[in-house]
Amino acid sequence: MPRSEGQKLKLCLIIDFFKKKTDPDHPATIDDIVNYLESIGIRAERKSIYRDIRAMEELGYEVISLHEKRFSYYLGTRDFETAELRTLVDAVQSSRFITKRKSNALIKKLELLATEYDAKKLESQVFVTNRIKTANESIFYNVDAIHNAISENCRISFTYFDWSVKKSRVYRKNGGNYNVSPWALIWHEENYYLIGYADAEGIIKHYRVDRMNSINIIDEPREGKDAFKEVDVAMYAKHYFGMYNSAVERVTLNCANELTNAVIDRFGSDAVFEPQPDGESFNVTAEVAVSPVFLSWVFMFGGKARILSPESAVTELRNMAKKALDEL
Repeated sequence: MPRSEGQKLKLCLIIDFFKKKTDPDHPATIDDIVNYLESIGIRAERKSIYRDIRAMEELGYEVISLHEKRFSYYLGTRDFETAELRTLVDAVQSSRFITKRKSNALIKKLELLATEYDAKKLESQVFVTNRIKTANESIFYNVDAIHNAISENCRISFTYFDWSVKKSRVYRKNGGNYNVSPWALIWHEENYYLIGYADAEGIIKHYRVDRMNSINIIDEPREGKDAFKEVDVAMYAKHYFGMYNSAVERVTLNCANELTNAVIDRFGSDAVFEPQPDGESFNVTAEVAVSPVFLSWVFMFGGKARILSPESAVTELRNMAKKALDEL
């Protein structure tokens, strides 16, 4: 590297050195910095390093100095603390919608935000291999395309598929396009969902983003603005168990007191509990899509949760239980 070019980059390289190689346990002396610069072909005088440290402070970096046998320095504050990076790594690892390959790539990028010492610690904690992950690598680009369509007030088209028992994609509508006006993206139970206005049906529906393919932005304004105004996005996932499309009804349940945690996890802490005279149960009422997923949720508590109303939901649960018994 020519000397003049190297001198122009010197401050940037020193900042990078502080980010990568210093922390409270690994402060650096001026000689350490000079030797580092020389190792990459840049000669520097000690006095110039002091000037560069002052320049870093003027740029807003907190450089902490220690004076024991000799002065040493380290970067006091960072964009991300180590605990925050560990949390982000855990989030990437546990996210089903991120493929294994993309998980590893993202974690490598997160490691770049840490010192080289902490990066080794983060790397030693990576256990992605056996986690359940999506198989659709294009989900990141799908999310980006949907966000762009929403910000530009445009409709989108895409193909939509299910997985077969042979683990191959089976496209709905024989591979035909869905035309949807996108209004929101939500992350529910480790999956991304698009909430949009289905133009052909004239209703609000949701779609699993990792099962969408060939997304195209259509240069036409979105439809369904008035319909979407009626949607409470924060409550949407609570209504639709497993995001299963079905009519939303007002359902009242009687639950054993031991199910309070499970009910709050499902309906939120704002759900109203009505303690019953027996002292051992409570009633709760919620807006729910009465789907097989919801009925299975009630069924799994083995009688400790009962549907009181509407009667149609009670009948559906009885039919599900009878069918399960008949098939044993």
